[in-house]
Amino acid sequence: MKATIKTQGQQFSVSEGDVLIVNRYPKTEAGATIEIKEVLAAGEGDSFKVGTPLLSGASVTAKVLENKRGKKVIVFKKKKRKGYERKRGHRQELSVIKIESIKT
Repeated sequence: MKATIKTQGQQFSVSEGDVLIVNRYPKTEAGATIEIKEVLAAGEGDSFKVGTPLLSGASVTAKVLENKRGKKVIVFKKKKRKGYERKRGHRQELSVIKIESIKT
């Protein structure tokens, strides 16, 4: 079974057993179970349903495998001939999740 979910401000098309890297879920540790209720579409073949905008009663259960930080992104600003230079780095907080079940 496949589903299209919305989580952490992004949309993903998932099926059971998929592993995703998403923005970190607040206050979760490795091994925690998350229930995602924002399901946009779910099903397979003739039983495929599309929500308007969400499917009522549908949910996706996922398990947090680990919390980590992404690659460092350098933000460099410069204005020519003004002597202005700023260099900052950013590392995004991420969660690695595994889709366990899809309920329609």
